[in-house]
Amino acid sequence: MMLQSHSRFLLQTLLTRAQNLDKAVELDYQWIEFDDVRYHVQVTMKNPNILLLSVSLPNPPPEAMSFDGLPLGAIEAIKLAYGTGFQILDPPRDGFSLTLKLNFSKLRPDEAYRNSLLTKLASIREVVMGAPLKIILKHLASRTVAPELDRLVAIMHRPNETFFLVPQADKVTVAFPMRFKDSVDTILATSFLKQFVEARRAASLSSAPSCSWSPTAPQELEGAPKETLSANAGFVTFVIMPRHVEGDKLDRTVWNLSTFHAYVSYHVKCSEGFMHTRMRRRVESMIQALDQAKPLEKTRSMNNKSFKRLGLNDVNSK
Repeated sequence: MMLQSHSRFLLQTLLTRAQNLDKAVELDYQWIEFDDVRYHVQVTMKNPNILLLSVSLPNPPPEAMSFDGLPLGAIEAIKLAYGTGFQILDPPRDGFSLTLKLNFSKLRPDEAYRNSLLTKLASIREVVMGAPLKIILKHLASRTVAPELDRLVAIMHRPNETFFLVPQADKVTVAFPMRFKDSVDTILATSFLKQFVEARRAASLSSAPSCSWSPTAPQELEGAPKETLSANAGFVTFVIMPRHVEGDKLDRTVWNLSTFHAYVSYHVKCSEGFMHTRMRRRVESMIQALDQAKPLEKTRSMNNKSFKRLGLNDVNSK
């Protein structure tokens, strides 16, 4: 199961507001989604057609490409994705990395267009956090390398964590150091990743990016800061070719790579929950079997006659 690129709660909030513009209501929602991305939606009674959307991203580590707390190319990616329908507030709201201003009264009345635009807005996380990765993969599609990039590029994808890219004209190597806090999660993730690599060898997946797992850092990460190479669940490496980023495949590849760690974490937690459920059912069946194995009562009735089971002491006394 792949994660959706849009925030379901954000999309629901935007669509509900767009369908009830005739009602002056005040909204003030804050919530946090996976990988510590925080949202804030605000609408005031004074300006019911104005919606402010603020997004807070995790603090980027020193090795990650960033500019004013945002990934490299994020502002340009927002302008390209949303056009003139939104205004970027500078500076953003306190405590947030980015604030967008949406005026519903200036949107076209076409419902299909409006829903499409709001769905794009609900995917703001993909647009912002995937911006540097998209720049690199766009150059791969044209079989070039951005001249301003280093040989080894670090991109933030979780709080204080990065994954690495080695851009080349004919391929881009992507390496993920996989870290988990819980020891059980580490064991399950390691097993899952090994099976993930084995599944890639199936004939039906021959066109998918090549994938490998190793307990130590691959050679491509030579020169990376040592503190970024601690991975208790090993390293996963993908090799992205130009055919993987052609046309509509580009956005899907960017999202899948940006959320790969969250994808693994999701399946690890599902596996853990499944095993807990199986264990509980097994214990319940064992308890039920033990309840049915109670010893026979001392007094029984047969043909409406009662008899008492005698013990050895009772026989000797008679």
